[in-house]
Amino acid sequence: MEFVEGCDFDEFRRYLARLRQYTKEGEQERLKQNLESGRSHLIVFRENSKIIGHAVWNESTTEEHSKGSPRDKIDRQILRGFMGKGKGFVELHELWLITRHRGRGYGKRFFDFFESYMQKKGYNEIVYYAFNPAAVGLCRKRGYREAYGVKEAGPYGRGVTDHVFYIKLKK
Repeated sequence: MEFVEGCDFDEFRRYLARLRQYTKEGEQERLKQNLESGRSHLIVFRENSKIIGHAVWNESTTEEHSKGSPRDKIDRQILRGFMGKGKGFVELHELWLITRHRGRGYGKRFFDFFESYMQKKGYNEIVYYAFNPAAVGLCRKRGYREAYGVKEAGPYGRGVTDHVFYIKLKK
């Protein structure tokens, strides 16, 4: 299994269709535009040349998710509590692995890769919003600081409260 930055978007669409993700009208096009413009970045998990998982990340600040997209008040308060006002960081805002590949240590391997990769790119801090129990447990095990309070509709409108995790990468 390997981690690769980016891929052909048509291949990624087929993978998303299998997951039944980004199915609402315009969602895939917005993602494609964000990836092509550099607002978001994609890392795919490949096994035997097939996509089995993915992560989407972007540069962010305590004040905005991305340029022109302000955070809500609670989110700003949580992030300022971690790192102060106006601070820049990497926001890992989507991490997915096909169900049949879970439980094999790929999450740990991804975080090892991602943290190292971000350091090499010059980033010092990562924020990750997690709702999946395995992801929450992995972040806690890795020593990510945790905050609560994001009580939005949750991912995909499921009414799930996100946990907000933060780590300052070692220099």
